[in-house]
Amino acid sequence: MMDGRLFVICVCFILNVSNVYATKQTTKSNRRGADDCNPTVVAHRGASGYVSEHTLGSYALAIDMGADYVEPDLVVTRDGYIIARHENQLGVSTDVAQRPEFASRRRTQRVSGNLVNGWFSEDFTLAEIKSLRSTEPIPHIRKHNARMDGSLDIPTFQEIIDLVKALETVKNRTIGIYPELKYSSHFQRLGLPMERKVVDIFHKNGYIGKGAPAFIQSFEVDNLKMLKKITDLRLVQLFDERSKIPYDQSLLGNNITYGQMATPNGLANVAKYASAVGPSKSYIIPRDLFNNLGQPTSFVRDAHAVGLLVTPWTFRAENLYLPRRFQRGNNPNDFGNLEGEIRAFINAGIDGFFIDHPEVLVRIRGPC
Repeated sequence: MMDGRLFVICVCFILNVSNVYATKQTTKSNRRGADDCNPTVVAHRGASGYVSEHTLGSYALAIDMGADYVEPDLVVTRDGYIIARHENQLGVSTDVAQRPEFASRRRTQRVSGNLVNGWFSEDFTLAEIKSLRSTEPIPHIRKHNARMDGSLDIPTFQEIIDLVKALETVKNRTIGIYPELKYSSHFQRLGLPMERKVVDIFHKNGYIGKGAPAFIQSFEVDNLKMLKKITDLRLVQLFDERSKIPYDQSLLGNNITYGQMATPNGLANVAKYASAVGPSKSYIIPRDLFNNLGQPTSFVRDAHAVGLLVTPWTFRAENLYLPRRFQRGNNPNDFGNLEGEIRAFINAGIDGFFIDHPEVLVRIRGPC
């Protein structure tokens, strides 16, 4: 079944979906909204459990599977274009390392406090980025994804919006977009800030106001506060490990940790600029040293008390990522009982899931 879906998606690319379906007329008033179903299915980097992440194929498959939102991570090119990659280090998920014409671009720099060696989006023009091809970033785990290496390019943010709008017409439902701004302080330091560019692209395409099917998320803090001043689109504060300090705050000498931000008082402060929070799963239900799920914390209750939606990350089907009780067999790369983990988090009261295998949650959720 999966290969058939991928075949249809590839055909759509060849035929140019935006033109093929332009004659199919639907009205927005008849569409299911991106926020109409509970819990919300946010396709993490697209249907990244089946197709290489951050490609139009991955986003299209996620929409075909019923995802309410697609989630692109955004970085910037040297000439200021917004593209979808999880890392600005292109060697992780493109074929740049096999391209001799770009060998001299390899270098080492600090990115958000970490020393990184490779090829960076900010050193390439969009035209050069478009000459690259996407590759699976974790082929040792998702060997089936690697079969498509070299077949898909790196999309711009605008191309993702174009795809979403075309497939909304096909599916007769509204599909949301949930981008994460990556390495904001890093790009600001380079004179390539992305905040205004992302907002302008959203606004130009009709995504305006809190009712728009869109969220903008970040692990940093001050960029979200700045976004609050220039757009009414909903914002999401992401939470990393409890002991970590948001990178932009560490630059300012502010020592507040994500753990402190997760207290009732901390969440109340977050609610002054954000509409939702995206914590790692351990904030909701921690695991013990033996990889067993513990008891739910008060995080969801505390966040809801100040009006914040809660959408934790990341739900994946492979045994490697699952709690011990939901693993099946001895191969860490085989699919386990993702359904069991999902049900535990639904019972904990969360509002949505960042998920690599969106059809599993769609199936559990049922019609809406």
